[in-house]
Amino acid sequence: MTLERTTGRPARSSAAFREAGALGWARRHRAALAAAVILVFPLIAPFKALAVLILVYGLYALGFNLLFGYLGVLSFGHSALFGAGAYLCGIAFVHFGAPWWAAIIVGAVSGMIVAAIIGALAIRTRGIYFAMVTLALSQCVYYLFYEAVGWTGGENGLRGVDVKTIDLFGLHLDFVDPLTRYYVLAAFVIASLFVLSRILASPFGAVIEAVRENEARARASGYNVPLVRFVAFVLSGGFCGLAGALLALHLSIVPIETLHYDTSGLVVMMSLLGGMGTFFGPFIGAAIFLMLENLVSLWTVHWQLIVGAAFVICVLFFPRGLWGTLLERLEK
Repeated sequence: MTLERTTGRPARSSAAFREAGALGWARRHRAALAAAVILVFPLIAPFKALAVLILVYGLYALGFNLLFGYLGVLSFGHSALFGAGAYLCGIAFVHFGAPWWAAIIVGAVSGMIVAAIIGALAIRTRGIYFAMVTLALSQCVYYLFYEAVGWTGGENGLRGVDVKTIDLFGLHLDFVDPLTRYYVLAAFVIASLFVLSRILASPFGAVIEAVRENEARARASGYNVPLVRFVAFVLSGGFCGLAGALLALHLSIVPIETLHYDTSGLVVMMSLLGGMGTFFGPFIGAAIFLMLENLVSLWTVHWQLIVGAAFVICVLFFPRGLWGTLLERLEK
């Protein structure tokens, strides 16, 4: 008796089974594969500073993608989570003399706290209303930090987040060295990848995707949909706050632009370029956008026109993003 007769579905070739097995193995070990790519990336990147930016903004897009890609909720207020993490990390380091690792923890926790406040106010709204409420609340956060000149530096940004050396497990690391800086920050990003992988593989991760696919059915199954949205938003804030903290250490300053709504739009573009709802897509999107920005700007001051055209082409011909489209074709 053939497989088609017993299951009612067409039989698949052995090659198809091997492909499905390979893709399944890749999904189970996606965090480890992503970590391997991150570890070798600075060796092939055009320059180390760009590699660090891709790493940081990839983590920012990863946190946003948890909400946008996996839960299906669009937020225009993630700059508040990203910027709050950067500023509170810098304030802890500059004004309170916290060690660098403690400042990073403060940044990540700050992102979660700001996400909890915004989420409590916005999470019961839907669609464009949620996006607009998060945008409005993020602008409130922007002006709050803008006016706190004594703590944040106002429009000049917070300066003095200057980490020169890192003592770690008996090692004396030169944080000024671009390659050393990359791998120190990469350790936090890789840890975040494994945490996110465990979240997505947990029952809560399944509930997140169930809410995205059919909210009414998830609600009928007994799940507290507003609570699921709220928890996902807070977790997203943790990843984005951590990314902001890493950016503060990388730049040694926290520019006020990290809180601007442009930064919220930036992460939407990165997620769409790479592929929303994919594990490694946010890093692909961040790499594409930042490479285009840095390389095209060397040729013309009108680099935004080129990047915008590339984004339009991607949306028209690769609606699932470059990485998402590639995965879709491999599954066929």
